[in-house]
Amino acid sequence: MTDTRYEGERIPYLEPVEEKPRLRSIAATIVGAAIGLIGLVLAIGGVWLAVLGGSLYYLLTGALMLWSGWLLIRGRMSGGWLYLAIVVASILWAWWEVGPDPWAQVPRVVAPIVLAVAVILVLPTLTPAPGKWRLALGGVGVALLLTVINFWAAAAGQPDPVLAGLPSPGTAGMVDPSGQQTGADWPVYGGTTSARRYSPLVQITPANVSKLKQAWLTHTGDLPSSAMIRKTYGAENTPLKVGDSLYICTPKNILLALDAATGMEKWRYDPKVPDDAIPYTAACRGVVYYAVPNAPANQACATRVIEGTLDARLIAVDAKSGKPCADFGTNGQVDAKQGMGKVPAGFVSINSPPTLVRGVLVTGHQVLDGQDRWAPSGVIQGFDVVTGQLRWAWDMMHPDWNGAPPAGQEWARGTPNMWTMASGDEQLGLVYLPMGNAAADYYSSLRRPEENFYATSLVALDVTTGKPRWRFQAVRNDVWDYDFGAQATLVDYKGAPALILPSKQGDIYILDRRSGQPLTPVGEMKVPGGGVEPEQRTATQRVSLWHTLRKPDLAERDMWGMSPIDQMLCRINFRRASYKGFFTPPEADRHSIQYPGYNGGTDWGGVAVDPQRGVIVANYNDMPNYVRLVPRAEADRLGWAPRDQARGRIGGAEGAGDPQANTPYAINVNAGWRMPFTGLLCKRPPYGGIRAIDMASGKTIWDRPFGEARTNGPFGIPSMLPVTIGTPNNGGAVVTAGGLIFVAAATDNLIRAIDLKTGKTLWKAVLPAGGQATPITYEANGRQYLVIYAGGHHFMETPVGDEVVAYALP
Repeated sequence: MTDTRYEGERIPYLEPVEEKPRLRSIAATIVGAAIGLIGLVLAIGGVWLAVLGGSLYYLLTGALMLWSGWLLIRGRMSGGWLYLAIVVASILWAWWEVGPDPWAQVPRVVAPIVLAVAVILVLPTLTPAPGKWRLALGGVGVALLLTVINFWAAAAGQPDPVLAGLPSPGTAGMVDPSGQQTGADWPVYGGTTSARRYSPLVQITPANVSKLKQAWLTHTGDLPSSAMIRKTYGAENTPLKVGDSLYICTPKNILLALDAATGMEKWRYDPKVPDDAIPYTAACRGVVYYAVPNAPANQACATRVIEGTLDARLIAVDAKSGKPCADFGTNGQVDAKQGMGKVPAGFVSINSPPTLVRGVLVTGHQVLDGQDRWAPSGVIQGFDVVTGQLRWAWDMMHPDWNGAPPAGQEWARGTPNMWTMASGDEQLGLVYLPMGNAAADYYSSLRRPEENFYATSLVALDVTTGKPRWRFQAVRNDVWDYDFGAQATLVDYKGAPALILPSKQGDIYILDRRSGQPLTPVGEMKVPGGGVEPEQRTATQRVSLWHTLRKPDLAERDMWGMSPIDQMLCRINFRRASYKGFFTPPEADRHSIQYPGYNGGTDWGGVAVDPQRGVIVANYNDMPNYVRLVPRAEADRLGWAPRDQARGRIGGAEGAGDPQANTPYAINVNAGWRMPFTGLLCKRPPYGGIRAIDMASGKTIWDRPFGEARTNGPFGIPSMLPVTIGTPNNGGAVVTAGGLIFVAAATDNLIRAIDLKTGKTLWKAVLPAGGQATPITYEANGRQYLVIYAGGHHFMETPVGDEVVAYALP
């Protein structure tokens, strides 16, 4: 066939079609670069995590995001569609890995979706198609709708926190062995020396509690004098109410009496505690009230208020005037440090109220943790409540000594101490001591047999002689700082005189308070060995088989963050650390994970018990610690030394760079295990909860996360989200015959009333400062009041204040 085209003739369908140039967009380039950069970080971290045996998700997602970002930079819409496919796959992966858990899905879903919205909005800049912006806006709406549906479905899939019905009220267990009672008054720190934290008042009920209003507010005037001292304040105070007065001590041990109905100040006494006496925390948890039997009403100090101070004095003042009691010690003071030898400032403090049984004030003291293996002694002392004279002292290394040390000698140094509150049985004449650890919590090879015998134990002392009657040990050779922080609570259990013993590990025991024998099942679990002292680790540890607040062991999927990047970093650190489950011993060549951490389970806030219904109420923490033993040479290079030799760091988190002098290792504890950049915790929420337990069976009635996210957020910026996340908490609860639980404690600066039956919050109010204290409830002039000291807390990072706040019905 002959070609008959004229010269120059064009035949379009035979000519090559010229490809139209791809549209370039500055917005798409920026978004593509962001996706590519994030993808690069995820890919590099993902390789590291994969090598450590972790999830491949980050490596694969990072590689795909690099490709997606490159395509968007080149102006290809396929880059956007690829990224949207990555987001869909991430959501499916989140459901596969953590299921219907909204907080666990946050780092897996939220940040990718936010970036997906940006992708959807830049796609129209890469096409000339008509209606492109309408489609993009519709796509954004669909993405947001699907996000809402995703988290709604996750929330709806959560298990019902109410697991059993509330037991019916009865009369068993209503008689308090202390002989004291609450109601119109709140005469002792724990309500009574039985530490039940229970009130028979019924004026405020679930039906009317929503009407609670602030009745009065009083400022104590005790606020930190400088920014440095501010970091140490944490009032932790539970007032007493006796007659028409409230008795309060402030962080620096100023004693105040307030009118119980109006909050008006009656008197104050300032013992002038110096700033250098402050240990980790300036706190005074409570005072003791005592009426001298048969004393004339007009006699000075016929009724008296007694406190321990940060510089380890016992001070007694007249309950009516606030003037020192001349018959108590020297001018109303006793120095509890006598016989201890050298005591640097801040090393010994009394921040918990003594326990009064049969006229004897039994007191321990806080010894500054982590400073020196041979820190001052943990001796327990009993003083006459009227004269202040030493009745007896219990030094476990000198059990034959009955009083002060012989001339030229001192109490044995470095022994386990009782920094928290004891409880007491007036009928049996016993005081129950929650004991801590020997000095140098995280190293055990230098401990003496007596220290190992009594450490991390509840010890029953005869209050007449000061001699041990029995002891129940929860942890053997403790190198986890699992000292007992909570009071034991005295109850009747199935007809036997008993006590409830909660622990930092989350285990709850019920013991016969006459003998210390368990009344509920106790078992032994195999625990990991190894660490720097493998010969010191025991093959098993004691655990409660009756009830525990402890959650299952951590897994990589439990790591958290605000985005995939910080979650990936926490996963990497999880894989790098030594973690063999509960009781993983600390190591020196790498970090170890301790879960629960030293603030886990039940700390000094204790539990509350409704004796009518037989219900235990426990608010608890659920956080790990990230721990490393630091060899002595390295610690010396870092300048870590005992506080008196290092020109005195006042305050600071316990265990964070503590020298543990006279041992081979210092200790560095990342309490709660925080991320290095955002300051958030590496474990997924919740970090704290509150639970009601049937005392007869040990079964959970309900269990809920405790604390809102309103004051928490990345980089210390409050999110202001009024949603329950479950925050760290310090402080206890009060339960009433009216069927309510009153509790603050959480980091959200709220005080709340909770329905004892369901665990639902029925009322809440914003406090002027952190509420890391246990509230009280009492009656004045026929009106029931709820009172709390809102003083804040440095470790909980809540605002410091000096307010005592009262609430009542209109």
